[in-house]
Amino acid sequence: MKQMQTLRHRIRLYKNDLVSGYFHFRINTLADPYTILGRAQPYKILFILSHMRSGSSLLTHLLNSNSEIIGYGETHIQYDSEQDFKNLFLKVYLHSREFTKLEDLNKLQMNHKYVLDKVLHDNKFLTEDFLRSQQIYALFLLREPQRSLASIMDLKPHWNEETACHYYINRLSSLVSYAQLINSKKRSMFLTYEQLLNHTDSVFMALKQVLETRENFSEQYEVLRTTGMPNVGDHKGNIKAGRIIRNQRKLENIISAELIDKARLHFDKCSETLSEYCSTINKKL
Repeated sequence: MKQMQTLRHRIRLYKNDLVSGYFHFRINTLADPYTILGRAQPYKILFILSHMRSGSSLLTHLLNSNSEIIGYGETHIQYDSEQDFKNLFLKVYLHSREFTKLEDLNKLQMNHKYVLDKVLHDNKFLTEDFLRSQQIYALFLLREPQRSLASIMDLKPHWNEETACHYYINRLSSLVSYAQLINSKKRSMFLTYEQLLNHTDSVFMALKQVLETRENFSEQYEVLRTTGMPNVGDHKGNIKAGRIIRNQRKLENIISAELIDKARLHFDKCSETLSEYCSTINKKL
């Protein structure tokens, strides 16, 4: 029995090495940051640019269930240049799927149009110049401050309300600067979590138009092996349901009215600026 387990373990390691070697070879053989071996078209990079507890995990799963998009959540890559997209390709293809059955060989195909990453923190873009590239697309996602701040404090119980508010306000400021750098309604879209829940069909139509996907988007999504994993995405909500759940869980944290008002001013200002620089569900592209 022990010998059989050892043999299975060795086979698993050998299989993992083969899969990893295959992706390494295709991704790193060519120098161009958007191109891989055996693929005619360069990849497009799709960033979800948001803040913690914004509904970004739900948006990630809804996007990823479209066959033209691949991603799994936060990769935590620090982007210093476009060459770091090679690392993104590798992490996404290795971690977003499992290779346990013979039919899983179909997953070796690398024919997606977009490779997705979710970025929620300021220290991930060591340079921002690449945001001007025509290969970069961005979805800006905001959530109103009262629920966001309470949920952030639930996620990070060692933070006080001032720390949570400071993070939220600073992050909104960064999102504005990213939108101004991209400066393209054809390559960026702004939406709120409330719109995603309450105007889902309109959001899906706008996503299809901006991303120019063949497939429609759906409220049903695939639960991945990374779904609910800490440091990848939401592990406190209903993300494992495989569909949009509109009933929100109760949060105990109470934020002072003064801080909520302060955060609301920044939320409104950020929303106004993002609406100016990005496409929205309310405006034509």
